[in-house]
Amino acid sequence: MTRDVRAADAHAARERTLGGMYAFTAYLLWGFLPLYFLILAPTGPWEIVAWRVILSLVFCALLLTVTRNWANVWRILRTPRLVWLTVLAGGLIYINWQVFLVATLTGHVIETSLGYFINPLVTVLLGVIVLRERVTATQWVALGIAAVAVIVIVVGYRAFPWIALALAFSFGIYGLVKKKIGPSVDAVSGLTLESLWLTPIAIVQLVAVGLTTGITMGQVSLAHTLLLLCAGAATAIPLLFFAAGARRAPLTVLGLMQFVAPVMQFITGAWLLGEPMPTERWIGFGLVWLALVVLTVDSLRNARRARVVASDVGAVT
Repeated sequence: MTRDVRAADAHAARERTLGGMYAFTAYLLWGFLPLYFLILAPTGPWEIVAWRVILSLVFCALLLTVTRNWANVWRILRTPRLVWLTVLAGGLIYINWQVFLVATLTGHVIETSLGYFINPLVTVLLGVIVLRERVTATQWVALGIAAVAVIVIVVGYRAFPWIALALAFSFGIYGLVKKKIGPSVDAVSGLTLESLWLTPIAIVQLVAVGLTTGITMGQVSLAHTLLLLCAGAATAIPLLFFAAGARRAPLTVLGLMQFVAPVMQFITGAWLLGEPMPTERWIGFGLVWLALVVLTVDSLRNARRARVVASDVGAVT
């Protein structure tokens, strides 16, 4: 019996480690996305998002065919509630993608990183407003510091951080919708349907681009065409890694890993692309990072407390 318990514990530990590696890989890939989209020049943000939607649908359809999981999609389509939730999720991720691409390709990579730094704080705020979750005093302090950071950026930098807030809230609400969907929709089926609902918008965008600046797919070089064709995989693969990690890793690990992508985006914008970082922006970012430290410490403390309670209960039983 002891040997079986040890084997189960070892398996659980391996799964947690594997989950952490999957999550880290997902956020690492997301962190490289600005550089990937920048090398797609002269393709503009509207064309990239359109191809991203269409090619994501193609990639997921091939994946569902290979894994023989189309039955999951048909099951979801027979449930109106799930269908409408995937429509809502698709609309939110479209807003996130489009804002991210426009910002990245117009010299605002640093502000995209700010959006994903703010995202965990927005998630807490949405939990309070929408899910009526209880918030600790420490979490309120973190939210207060983040609010001050936004005010500092608005007043000192004389620019409203609409890109950062649009990214933070669109992805935060997207996560909330995914939470509502729950395990009823797997990652591949969910992305397939989200891409399907967005395909008409993508086609309209391609027509508009073709009538104005012109479609670049197949018009620049073979290397450019191949890179653009990878947009679907570049969208789907990190999501699949994240889904695999989320099933295995504790929430505290996922919470810590999510800072990998915005840190890489900040480094890309500030040091590789040389975007301006005046004093006001450093102060604003510093306050956001302070809020995240407060939130992370509170999360780790709560996780440790939960483990102690669980071990005590296990000892009693």
